[in-house]
Amino acid sequence: MFALAIHGGAGTIARASLTPADEMRYRAALEAALATGYDLLRDGATALDCVEAAVRSLEDCPLFNAGRGAVFTHEGHHEMDAAIMAGHTRLAGAVAGVRQVQNPIRAARLVMEKTEHVLLAYPGADELAREHGLPLQPPAYFFTEQRHQQLQEALREGRMRLDHSQANSAETAPPELPVADPNWKKGTVGAVARDQFGNLAAATSTGGMTNKRYARIGDTPIIGAGTWADARCAISCTGHGEYFIRAVAAYDVACLMEYKNLSLEEACRVVVHDKLGPDGGEGGLIGIDAAGNISLSFNSEGMYRACRTEGSAAVVAIYK
Repeated sequence: MFALAIHGGAGTIARASLTPADEMRYRAALEAALATGYDLLRDGATALDCVEAAVRSLEDCPLFNAGRGAVFTHEGHHEMDAAIMAGHTRLAGAVAGVRQVQNPIRAARLVMEKTEHVLLAYPGADELAREHGLPLQPPAYFFTEQRHQQLQEALREGRMRLDHSQANSAETAPPELPVADPNWKKGTVGAVARDQFGNLAAATSTGGMTNKRYARIGDTPIIGAGTWADARCAISCTGHGEYFIRAVAAYDVACLMEYKNLSLEEACRVVVHDKLGPDGGEGGLIGIDAAGNISLSFNSEGMYRACRTEGSAAVVAIYK
């Protein structure tokens, strides 16, 4: 059975923080990304191609903190991270801090398939993308007024902010900042899939933290922390990266399945609620196992998410 799950970030997503119009926009974007990947799966594409395509769709949407919707650093530019992994081979590729690549997930796959390495950082990762003809964009492409407003707010408060949402394209007027916004939120996009051949794959992409400094890198491009795929499961995480790194969260799900014989759902619950939650690691993850079972687990107020399995209707959700 082939199946696909995607996420667009987890955090304090209260119903009061989104207008009905905003909620419709997020749901439509999730549905579009899900359809992009699912249609490929249905037509016989590999899980790897599927998760890359779904994440590219989310990167191209300015609503999400990845690609075009990436948040600003303290210096006022963008530093984006991404990773991709094939479960049947355990080959993986990742990039950190890229500034010009339109779709960081494509650069991550380039690292996996065209180099002997796993993780490349800026400026080398941008150089590799340029050499292989990936689309590059000027800073104006990644500029959204709402993200810029968030940076100004963070600068005033002197804090870093992990933000999962509330970006808008430059062509539309930005709404006011969310009403329910007490925390520095989490933001990442990702996809996991099982194809018709039984292969699993995972992909994750993020713009990181608003107002981040010193070339901070989160869990997204760290294989085993924010992204993992093997023969047992494929995992993509979203949340406060430092906690996910220390917990080796994505790989821990696979370990619990192998060493304790837990189901995917049980393993995800243990990692998200029993390990990350008590330590303050707010966020969530999506996972899929070798049978095509899907888990969408989070300990925050909400997570932008969607999934679809062969022969079933699409499921799209935001809140708990």
